[in-house]
Amino acid sequence: MEIKDTPNFVQAGVKAIDCDIHNEVPTLQTLFPYMSDFWCDYCSTSGFRGPDANDYPRQAPLTTHPDAPSPWDMDLEHVREHLLDAWNLEYGILNCAYRVQSVHNPDLAAAMAQAVNDWQIEHWLDPEPRLRASLVIPSQLPDLAAKEIERVGDHPGFVQAILPVRSRIPYGNRIYHPIYETAVRKNIAIGIQYGGAPGNQPSATGWPSTFLEEYSGMTQVFQAQVISLVAEGVFDQFPELRVVLIESGFTWLPAVMWRIDKEWRSLRNNTPWLKRPPSEYMRKHIRFTLQPIDSPPTPKQLLQIIGQLESDEMLMFSTDYPHWQFNTPNDAFPAELPGSLARKILHENARAFYQL
Repeated sequence: MEIKDTPNFVQAGVKAIDCDIHNEVPTLQTLFPYMSDFWCDYCSTSGFRGPDANDYPRQAPLTTHPDAPSPWDMDLEHVREHLLDAWNLEYGILNCAYRVQSVHNPDLAAAMAQAVNDWQIEHWLDPEPRLRASLVIPSQLPDLAAKEIERVGDHPGFVQAILPVRSRIPYGNRIYHPIYETAVRKNIAIGIQYGGAPGNQPSATGWPSTFLEEYSGMTQVFQAQVISLVAEGVFDQFPELRVVLIESGFTWLPAVMWRIDKEWRSLRNNTPWLKRPPSEYMRKHIRFTLQPIDSPPTPKQLLQIIGQLESDEMLMFSTDYPHWQFNTPNDAFPAELPGSLARKILHENARAFYQL
């Protein structure tokens, strides 16, 4: 993929909404103008370099395409030229993966989250009306996370609050209810993104030995979070809550739906708050970004899997820019999709979900 290339849907004049663009904080010092003197001094004198979770090794091909800058070097002008304009985007959703969840000092974690969000407003959202963004919150501290959503959740540029998929406790647990209550009240979604604080194991069974295992096995964690959210009644407690899984893949979802529906029929007394089959909650409340897509060998098989979702509203277009998930721009979107479904994935689903 050369950055100057454009996919077929752009050449046809079709607009899209990109639901996953990365804007990373270049350095900890970038945040100092938005932090108190106390925290600036604290970070400087302690040698703290920032909560870099190292989700992607900086020199790995998956981190960025060779023709693109690293996420830590990418600025607004680059995004305008090479993504917003080149890909004919109506909107782009920024997902900053600055893992304040790994900071054990609760006051510092909250201060850093506030600084990141103020930095996003000044350098990304206010200068560019086509951009929307995710709030960075200290989700390991739900009360403080709710306060940050309360503080800036009314800013029109923020459309969701971001949570890393790896967490100390599954997201269905009621400890997270303050986050969901505030998100619903502020009318923003919850985004659950690949990665997490370094102390949280990246698989369902412990610590892998290689990045290949961690990267491929992250779908296990996404599945666990989906099951937790549904089974523990989060969507019954908060019927207006909207959740999007970012960089999770989706081809695993039909099997999870079939399995949990089957088990629910015989274990309904275990979760009496569930009034409908679990798969119905997923179709109503949960969405998935497209990239990285776990494509089967043939387009026909991909269409079969999408049909097995039994919904044309669950998938939303994304590039995961500047991460390198496809060889050419045309690979970013399955060309074989029927026109009506293609329009929903490229544009309509995200517009409705984010209420743009």
